[in-house]
Amino acid sequence: MFRNAHSMRQMRRDHLSLALAAVLAASAALPALAQDATQAPAPDGAGELDRIIVTAQKREQQIEDVPIAINAYSGEFLQAQGIQDYGDLGNLVPGLEVQTQSVSNPSISIRGITADLDDPTQEPRISVFQDGVSISRSRGSSVEMFDMERVEVLRGPQGTLFGRAAETGAIHLIQNKARTGTSAGFELGLGSDDQRRFTGHYNTDLGENVQGRIAAFYETRDGFIENLDGGTLQGKDTRALRGSLHFDIGENSGVDVILNYQKDTPPGTGFRSQVIPNLQGSLDPYTANSQRGDDLGTDREVYGVTALGDFVLSENWTLSTITGWRRYEGLDKFDSDGSQADLIEFDERAEGRQFSQEVRFNFDNGGNFTGFVGGSYFDETSDRELDYQADERQLYALLSPQINANTAALLGPALANLYFPIVPLLNPNATPNTSVVSTWLPVPGMVAPTPTNPAGFLAIPLNPDHRETFGNDVDVRAIELFADGTWQFNDQWSLTLGLRGSHESVEYGYFSRGGNASSLGFLLSGRGTPACGAPPCNNLLFPATAGRLSASDSFNSWVGRAVLGYKLSDTINTYASVSRGRRPNMINVSDTGTEDVPAEIVWSYELGMKGSAADGRFVYDLSLFYYDYNNFQASVQNDTPPPFFVTTNAGRAHALGFEASLFGRFSDNVNGWLNYGYIDGGFNAFDDNGTYQELAGNRFRMTPKQSFSLGLDWSIPLQNGDSLYLRPSYNWRGHVYFEDENQPGIEQDGYGLFNLRAGWRFADHWEVGVWGNNLADKEYLTDAGNTGLLFGIPTVIAGADRSYGVTLRAKF
Repeated sequence: MFRNAHSMRQMRRDHLSLALAAVLAASAALPALAQDATQAPAPDGAGELDRIIVTAQKREQQIEDVPIAINAYSGEFLQAQGIQDYGDLGNLVPGLEVQTQSVSNPSISIRGITADLDDPTQEPRISVFQDGVSISRSRGSSVEMFDMERVEVLRGPQGTLFGRAAETGAIHLIQNKARTGTSAGFELGLGSDDQRRFTGHYNTDLGENVQGRIAAFYETRDGFIENLDGGTLQGKDTRALRGSLHFDIGENSGVDVILNYQKDTPPGTGFRSQVIPNLQGSLDPYTANSQRGDDLGTDREVYGVTALGDFVLSENWTLSTITGWRRYEGLDKFDSDGSQADLIEFDERAEGRQFSQEVRFNFDNGGNFTGFVGGSYFDETSDRELDYQADERQLYALLSPQINANTAALLGPALANLYFPIVPLLNPNATPNTSVVSTWLPVPGMVAPTPTNPAGFLAIPLNPDHRETFGNDVDVRAIELFADGTWQFNDQWSLTLGLRGSHESVEYGYFSRGGNASSLGFLLSGRGTPACGAPPCNNLLFPATAGRLSASDSFNSWVGRAVLGYKLSDTINTYASVSRGRRPNMINVSDTGTEDVPAEIVWSYELGMKGSAADGRFVYDLSLFYYDYNNFQASVQNDTPPPFFVTTNAGRAHALGFEASLFGRFSDNVNGWLNYGYIDGGFNAFDDNGTYQELAGNRFRMTPKQSFSLGLDWSIPLQNGDSLYLRPSYNWRGHVYFEDENQPGIEQDGYGLFNLRAGWRFADHWEVGVWGNNLADKEYLTDAGNTGLLFGIPTVIAGADRSYGVTLRAKF
């Protein structure tokens, strides 16, 4: 059902053709519709779409004046569309794909490049910022979007503006701050899967020059995947609290202090084996058989303190400071084999803390030049520890075909079948097979030969509860200097230049502790290391190390941008840009040694056009881009045991794409939008030395070639100031592979989801609404392969099924 089939290919082509046709039709039709709508007289400004002010270039600008491919949405729009976390933003931003496997492992892709690795030694490719502070580390980046001012999503390398982690883009979450006046609001919600939701805020003056604001969020719901071993999977249980203070300093200066706290205790991740049927004999991804039942899940806490300062130094100069401190700590318990068998069970403890300080001097004299110069300091420590557990009797059954084949080459088929027989993983009733209680040490003469043991092999009991622990960590300190400025030569031409230099000192660590004995470890290690070269062997996956192994180094680098802007008219801006992005160097540390992975470099070339038409009733943002990558850092399966993903230099890669964002007001009561993205991204055939690359011709993982989304916001005025609203939306994603190796079956065909929101607004600031997501109840996958793939038993994670609910909202 979830793999490619020949009969589906023509349907997929039809979907792709339809998507392109929709974009072309919208580009031609929307301006005409908007123009028709202006024929009827309307109050001043009533027919124009709301404009939004953004600070992507560290100064306030109308979004159409920013020479960057950027989407920005106000908090009111996000609330109206039911956008609750950045996992929903992919429906609004072309080229953005966001999938939240769990709160500890979100996957973000911008223009085909994915940043989702939970390994602390992997540097992010995409910056996630919260009020100017980087929260890019995946374990701590998934935060609730409540009481928001706006969200800005910038596509393309943004290192000059957003630092070392913004190689291919940035997401900036800007929360509401304390401001003058008294206001309040709340939202209550009930929904399917026993969903309960609350969010609210209160803002007030605390003194003549001090204001305060508090906001809270709570949501809980059962998972949409039933677990036959108990409980559900893929649910939610989140509490968040934010407090902020604003201090006025003089007439035009001030300081904001923001405290954030979030606690997540959702049920476990819904890994589902596509090889091992559940106790009902099914491979249905929505009915799991994950070991440990209700004990699976996440327990994560995220803390943050941010201080923002804006000070007027003179008529032309201002000073901005951003101070951030963050910490996260969490425990994830998950069943990586996604079955009733006890094969790949993990408990993962992760912890991280960071401190950052940025100082920026801004210049604007109202003339032809605006810009800024500054510096920043970033200090981060991140580590994780994984406890692995397995029943070796069941693991032997899974691996027995390979073990039998390996030993047959050494001992011959007869002895291999005698000592290492092939046994089924499951009994006839689908329960795990634990019949093999011992394995043999294949060294002849260990014991006296017997008729049933003619070679004199030594029998070693299999451990029904094998355990071992390993982990890694990183310590990063980075100092950066940056400058960015725009020269407006005349009313039409402008030039923007930006440069950021970085000096990084990094240390990587790795360890593996001795386990509680493993009979299979000697057979599987294949290394002859001191930890597992002869019995007894304690570890199965990773040989024990003599404490923590480490490697350190320092790196200097630069990123930059040059943008030439040309204003075709008062309502049309165009630009051409070239920029250099970078993903930092890294060092793989393991018991076999260290390996340096060079920095990944991308050169981006982009043409863009944005503007408005029909007296502001239609706005658009179009961009055409090409990426050229060197030293692309790909996550691939290790060639030597034990099987795990490692980061390697995959050589040259590229991406060619086109994006369109179209917004129109068809009448005073009807708005509509359409986003379209096309990306042809993958690995080149040859590297810089002319050598044919291992991943040559493969597409980037998690990257649909085409995607589009469209929506409508229709308001129907009633008497006494009341109104009804109807907000349908549809989003479609093309075929994707879930791994860079593009393995058949580890993929998802194109699919579309239909959502609908409707409600009644009362004139006295109350609102009652209903909503439904995935109303057609489409089955689809959000991930596939995973750790189980490395053991020959790939797992999948199902996407959310149909859900619905009701909300009550009020503002005062």
